[in-house]
Amino acid sequence: MSIRVLLREYSHRSIALVTSDHALIFRHTPSTNDAIANGALNSMSRNSLDSTSVPKCMVEFADLKTVDLSDYRTLSPLPVHGTLGLITINNDVFLCVVTNATKVASVRPGETVERILKVDFYCLNSTEYDHAFGDNLEPYTVEGQDNYGSGAGRRDPAQEHPCLELEKMLGNGSFYFSTDFDVTNRLQDRPTEALTLEIDSLDESFLWNSYMISPLVKFRTRLAARDKKALDRSRILTSAIRGFVLTITIPTSSAPLSTRKTGLPSTLTLISRLSCRRAGTRFNSRGIDDDGNVANFVESETIYWCPTVSANVFGESSINEKPAGICFSYAQIRGSVPVFWEQAAGLIPGQQKISITRSKEGSQPAFDKHFGELEQNYGAVHIVNLLSETRHGEAELTQLYKYGVKHSALNRPDDHNSRDHELLRETEFDFHAETKGPNGYEAASMIRRQIENSAEGFAYYLSEEIEDASDDYEKPHRRTVVVLQQEGVFRTNCLDCLDRTNLIQTIISQMAIESFLGHRGKSAASDFWMRHSSLWADNGDALSRIYAGTGALKSSFTRHGKMSLAGAIADARKSATRLYINNFADKGRQNTIDVLLGRLVGQTPVHLFDPINDFVTAELSKRSAEYQSSEMINIYAGTFNLNGRTTGIEEDLSSWLCPEIEASQQQPEIVAVGFQEIVELSPQQIMNSDPTRKQLWEKAVRKTLNRHARAVDSEHYVLLRSGQLVGAALCIFVKSSVLKHIKNVEGSVKKTGMSGMAGNKGAVAIRMEYANTQICIVTAHLAAGFANYEERNRDYTTIHHGLRFQRNRGIDDHDTVIWLGDFNYRIGLIAEKVKKYIQMGDLEALYGNDQLNLQMVAGLTFPYYSESRITFNPTYKFDLGNDNYDTSEKARIPAWTDRILRKGANIRQINYNSAPLRFSDHRPVYATFQCTVSIIDEEAREALSREIYVRRRGIVSSTTANTVDEDTDDEDLIGYDSIEPGLPPASSDKRKWWLDNGKFARSALEPAQKGAVPNSKRPSNPYTYSDEPDWVSVPRAPTRSFSQVSTTSTIRKPANGGRKLPPPYDPSGALSLLQKTSQSSPIQAKQTQANSSTAKNILPPPNLTSTQDHRLSTSTTSPTTKKAPPVARKPVHLTGSPSLNSSPTPSFSSVASTRRQPATDHPGSALPPRRATGSSPMIGRDQKDFTTPPPPPQPRRGGAKSMVEGPNPGLLSRPPVDLMDDEAGMIGGSWETLKPR
Repeated sequence: MSIRVLLREYSHRSIALVTSDHALIFRHTPSTNDAIANGALNSMSRNSLDSTSVPKCMVEFADLKTVDLSDYRTLSPLPVHGTLGLITINNDVFLCVVTNATKVASVRPGETVERILKVDFYCLNSTEYDHAFGDNLEPYTVEGQDNYGSGAGRRDPAQEHPCLELEKMLGNGSFYFSTDFDVTNRLQDRPTEALTLEIDSLDESFLWNSYMISPLVKFRTRLAARDKKALDRSRILTSAIRGFVLTITIPTSSAPLSTRKTGLPSTLTLISRLSCRRAGTRFNSRGIDDDGNVANFVESETIYWCPTVSANVFGESSINEKPAGICFSYAQIRGSVPVFWEQAAGLIPGQQKISITRSKEGSQPAFDKHFGELEQNYGAVHIVNLLSETRHGEAELTQLYKYGVKHSALNRPDDHNSRDHELLRETEFDFHAETKGPNGYEAASMIRRQIENSAEGFAYYLSEEIEDASDDYEKPHRRTVVVLQQEGVFRTNCLDCLDRTNLIQTIISQMAIESFLGHRGKSAASDFWMRHSSLWADNGDALSRIYAGTGALKSSFTRHGKMSLAGAIADARKSATRLYINNFADKGRQNTIDVLLGRLVGQTPVHLFDPINDFVTAELSKRSAEYQSSEMINIYAGTFNLNGRTTGIEEDLSSWLCPEIEASQQQPEIVAVGFQEIVELSPQQIMNSDPTRKQLWEKAVRKTLNRHARAVDSEHYVLLRSGQLVGAALCIFVKSSVLKHIKNVEGSVKKTGMSGMAGNKGAVAIRMEYANTQICIVTAHLAAGFANYEERNRDYTTIHHGLRFQRNRGIDDHDTVIWLGDFNYRIGLIAEKVKKYIQMGDLEALYGNDQLNLQMVAGLTFPYYSESRITFNPTYKFDLGNDNYDTSEKARIPAWTDRILRKGANIRQINYNSAPLRFSDHRPVYATFQCTVSIIDEEAREALSREIYVRRRGIVSSTTANTVDEDTDDEDLIGYDSIEPGLPPASSDKRKWWLDNGKFARSALEPAQKGAVPNSKRPSNPYTYSDEPDWVSVPRAPTRSFSQVSTTSTIRKPANGGRKLPPPYDPSGALSLLQKTSQSSPIQAKQTQANSSTAKNILPPPNLTSTQDHRLSTSTTSPTTKKAPPVARKPVHLTGSPSLNSSPTPSFSSVASTRRQPATDHPGSALPPRRATGSSPMIGRDQKDFTTPPPPPQPRRGGAKSMVEGPNPGLLSRPPVDLMDDEAGMIGGSWETLKPR
């Protein structure tokens, strides 16, 4: 299906992959972190950008009829073959598409495989790279070396595309894809009736673009079933493997199985799938990791398909015979020796030293994981080990291999004690020794006799295609019938798993085909076997170029069956080329592989926006307690400068390794022991490391630990890993029971002596993952000399920044870090004074002059590290064999040179002390820690994730990437990023963080009365206290000379339901009219009773006329029609001007206004007496004493309180009046002043 690449640059840059009926559209979404990165927004936290910066991209898959592509232009002149996914390089998001490919294989009819020849990376968020330079010449080299990773820095970075190295690697001819079938799985593991390729069912072990395609795979799973099928049919999403794929056509004359009626040729296909789990180049990827993945692991499948004529199932005559096919498949695997080992590249062929990095006991869990997975995937496993028995390094690997097989749970006989069908067997075949005789490589066929029993037991995969004719003679249906399945696999290895391995695998493949043909009474001609050998020779060359950089050695014999002089010369040339590539180009090649697989520290995958997925992630973080737990483990760390002595190996090390401390700190899970000057630092030693001394001390430490473990009936310790840099060594021991929790153990060294060229000074580090907590332990030997503290600071900086593990991990990329060693920091006092303080026990005075303490306080070394309080005497320098400080001529100043520091929020130090071992001029130091490790239940987490997703799915709708609105706020669609850890995302016009679940904000506020408008005099901040009402209305009154302003306020309906009580009088102005609802005077009650017989519907009072002297009206209405009952009599004193206490919250202005009014305005209105201040003069004629009246009703909300606190600044002042209640005023047609009795 043809796929076009279209680009729209305005208003939002978008890239669309368009088929004949659907379109997949991508649009990058800028976020808050992008603003921080561009300098448009400042962040208070240095780490906020690094911790939350995830590139986001909106994606939409839609029917072509619903998408407007008029604004798009063609980006690629030719149709493409799909996309490999998305990747981020330097904060830019790129879409990778396959622009050129060629068909190389046809496994079965309708199942084709194509080889990738060229890819392009299109930037989603920038036009900067639209015309960047890319080296597209010679996209792949047939016989030469891989050229990716070798051109970095040769051109101007400003003109070079940032994905150039990825383009070169993906286009070098080693990557293959199929849009017809699942190329990541062998025939036996593929469903026989699969109609379409479902990309989410691929085997990620062999899917090399899994990192780039995974966001799209997740997006696909969220689609509806119809859209999901449409996306699969479009073949836009491409799955790529790495290795070798090729089909050779076998003519009818040479085919071992043929039918004269069809006349169709048969095919022979070889598919080699290279695993991406532990991918890398020759000397950068060796051995096994803690997850059971081995380097250079390849699954090779030989497939033979032959057309046949088969009668249909109804046994009809030959006139109804339809051409079908028979398919043979046989899989075998290769992989590095599954133990922990490394090998350094060197310039002398065959002299690259092999280093065993973990003990045989420590390697067993990973060994068992590896073969347990193989047994699950393939059945029984037969190991064919081709390593030499005479070469030292290979012989050592063989011994470790034997140990692992012997202790493996798979190595057990069957019920009849027969070894023919046990799940794990091993055959040792020294290839070099066996082929050294006059027969040369032809002697390799002797392996047949040693493995033929297993070959017969493993069998092979066989299927036949037949066609079923229906009763109504409609078009018959073809189906595949599995006749036989492969029950086991051969695992072949040499040192590199290239040359020797490929030759032996060719022989095993031939044995399997011969067995298949023999069961049918057929045999193959020599022409067929020549084609078979040529196919395997091409396979060996391809795999060798990937791993070692050149074609395979011995390929001449594999191809032609004999070794020629030209083949020997070609092998010599390849060996020389390998030396150059392995020493000078492999580092860049390895980095490119890690970038493609997303394994660099800090490398984040592109996030395809999905509001549901974002919510699920946030909810999982909030509910982490449901699937995450913690566990407390103990860690022991000890450091000892041996001064090159070996006399202490036979001494009792218990006082140092097993001190008398709290019982809870004994028998720790992890024991880290660091040594310095393990060998004498002579000029001959500083350039190389001799492991002999280290191994002796490892044995002594393990012996001491296990002796004490047996004494308390505890578990024994095993060596997890050790490392050495000349005199510095680090050994990690762990309890055997915790090996299952530890993975990804790596080691690294960094030299600092002689400007980093020699190893007289430097550091050794080992990192591991204990459950889900990353731990790094470093032992260091820094520069010596009393006054060289600045050089020691530089040594720390060199180690901190230069020491790197795999995937570009640094020391700070861990949850817990422990530094131990001889740091060589001294005490800045003269020797006599130091010794005097030691005798006095005044360690505080010494610590105040300690160089390390002073440098750490100044922030010049070991920032953010902590050290427990020192309670032991200086550990340097002593006379040998006693506790006297240096009495030699040099008389060195005693100092705490041996230290242990820590960093991490999850670690707490318990003990810190030295031990009385006297065979060195240093004293050993130890510390114990409690470390909290995090344990995540992945199954519980996944179940919770699915539950949240299903519940959230119906609430939030999806977004579109094809919007053309320039004002679209992407942050509103996807949510703002938090610019600081712990803060909620910022709000926007459409989203408020304080609303539940981030729903869109919609205003539902309406005025209380038609015609009312917001009060412009209210403060803009709604939380600021103000006397101003929220709403005001401005009615037009022709009889007034000024605007009548009335406040819209809701008055509570009285309990009697017929009428409203008048509001309390407020002398502050007209606003008091709305609030006077509490009481009525006796006179008002009489008038109310008199008018009650004629009371109708309660209507708003009429507007005041000009003759009524500035009286205001209210705009409130009451819907009730019930006749008002009589009310209680109003106290007489309330018929006049109320006292200051009549208002619940009088303002100063209202008080002043009341006191300024003359008494003659209302002759019958006298102030009531003040109880708190005594008597007051009475104003008026018939004045009586009354008690203080009850307070009026309080308003229901705080905002109403301001209406009675003072005069409205928008109203004119007037004399205080006392008005009738609402009903009386309404009935009378106007407001009337009450007359005193």
